[in-house]
Amino acid sequence: MIDLGHLNDLSPWLILLAPVVIIVAYTVFGLSGFGSTVISVPILAHFLPVSYLVPLMALLDMTSATIMGTQGREHVSREEMKRIIPFMFIGFIVGATVLVGVPDQYLRMALGAFAFGVGIYSIANPVVARKFSTWWCVPVGIVGGAIATVFGAGGPIYATYLAGRLDDKTEIRSTMSALIAISAFTRAIVYVASGLILHAAIFAGFIVLSPFVWMGLKLGHRIHTGLTQQQMRRAIGGLLLVTGGSLLVRSFF
Repeated sequence: MIDLGHLNDLSPWLILLAPVVIIVAYTVFGLSGFGSTVISVPILAHFLPVSYLVPLMALLDMTSATIMGTQGREHVSREEMKRIIPFMFIGFIVGATVLVGVPDQYLRMALGAFAFGVGIYSIANPVVARKFSTWWCVPVGIVGGAIATVFGAGGPIYATYLAGRLDDKTEIRSTMSALIAISAFTRAIVYVASGLILHAAIFAGFIVLSPFVWMGLKLGHRIHTGLTQQQMRRAIGGLLLVTGGSLLVRSFF
């Protein structure tokens, strides 16, 4: 249940900070197709309950990913989607039944170290010399789905795989958006079933923040259009460094 007592006395700083955080988070999302939750939740959690933020971000991610996926559906790699999605749903089950018993700190630490390491590699090696095997879709789908269930942050796992499989930056972003949309929609169903998302405060937050989501997506799309494939790979690497580093900081502090 969401404790509305925390929402009745909001810090005035939140009124200024939340729009900026959402614009930055969805600029990143518009650029790469992922990263909004990992960027926004650690900052906004200083002002709002995580039990409020996680279902709210699921709604915002679902809407934004659907918009991006619809606009770029001709660029979605259906072959990679067919490979990943079945194992992603297995990951949802794993996350809901197994990872819920593992302390969050250890999960964040593992995901943060993984994202940070891949980020460094992507920046240092912007040209993929050798494509990943299709068999990597199995651990990527399962681990990504499980992490998404627990944190709503499976993006770094999917981005690493797709960057090692696809050559076109728009194809990577569109496929990422499609995967995030499916993940967010599935999580939203779970939140509805648990009663987490059925609250007026969440829908109010969704309505208030949606214009800033749109602004971020437009800005991210403009940046994406001006990047080469190598620059896009380095940009994803930089994003993985930031998200991985933020998860490691949260784990230790």
